[in-house]
Amino acid sequence: MSTVDVIIPCYNYAHYLRGCIHSVLSQTGVSIRVLVIDDASSDNTVLVGRELAASDSRIEFRRHEVNKGHIATYNEGLLDWSVAQYVVLLSADDLLAPGSLSRAAHIMDADESIGLVYGRSIYFENDADILPITGHECGYTRWSGIEWLEGRCRDGNNVISSPEVVVRGDIQRTVGGYRSELPHAGDLEMWLRIAAVSNIAYVRGVPQAYYRVHATSMLRTNYGNKLVDLQQRKAAFDAFFQHHQHSVADIDRLNDLAKRALAREALWEACRAYDRNQVEETGADELVRFAMVAYPAAASLTEYGGLRRRQYLGPSLCNRTQLFALPAIGRRIYGMLRYERWKRQGV
Repeated sequence: MSTVDVIIPCYNYAHYLRGCIHSVLSQTGVSIRVLVIDDASSDNTVLVGRELAASDSRIEFRRHEVNKGHIATYNEGLLDWSVAQYVVLLSADDLLAPGSLSRAAHIMDADESIGLVYGRSIYFENDADILPITGHECGYTRWSGIEWLEGRCRDGNNVISSPEVVVRGDIQRTVGGYRSELPHAGDLEMWLRIAAVSNIAYVRGVPQAYYRVHATSMLRTNYGNKLVDLQQRKAAFDAFFQHHQHSVADIDRLNDLAKRALAREALWEACRAYDRNQVEETGADELVRFAMVAYPAAASLTEYGGLRRRQYLGPSLCNRTQLFALPAIGRRIYGMLRYERWKRQGV
């Protein structure tokens, strides 16, 4: 059997830990080792972790005497502890879908050029919200790493939540750990780094993981503000391009694509602020400044022209008349189509 190390960093998530580990140990078709790292939690994680480790030889547990933060904890598990063929970094509040590890391992066993496999991640809040997987038919889509990398630059978005990812161990150790200077966008930069040295596959048909959304989850705490989200994504792209300027072909064009995509998104958000008469609340001026800094040619973009027309009319008139409703409807339809494409193809 293929071997998989599942790293579970845990900080004050003791109430989720049992369910998370159960979702891992119930996987079939692979040889599993669960590595739980308690980052000096103040709840009863240490008690739960030690109890679970004593109950099953596949579970190993260690605890930090002082809190080291999530980046250092991730890297400890991935680089210092893991030795398996494949590795998964799974937050203690998330769950693996049944069969996810064997599906990913089968894909990478058959094609050694693939360094990362991901799939669809279902968002949920309570365990009762999780519906059973009804279908078992699945396939996968394979991209060359540079093709997948270009797609991310062209869109400017991260299409992976995180728990649905399985990485080839050798690739993970080759590219190294998460960057400490990217505490909130390090996962995007990591996927770009892996795509620069290996091919990527996406599992179609069935979900690979369940991502829990709650008051203290990263989705709620770090990405609630659009400007902050854009700034963090820009930081991830900037770090990638800075460290790979001599190792990735056509990197200047890719860099330009990423900056253009982020600027377009920022300008569109500013446009919508005028349409809703929420210029101050949305921070439209800050979004525009971000766009101009991220992409100096932002004034040439279609979104900038739309923004200038809205600025001429003013937010109150834009909101009362809804003169620009048609472009917004078009964007909404396009967003729905992109979501359906993401479900089918992962991009």
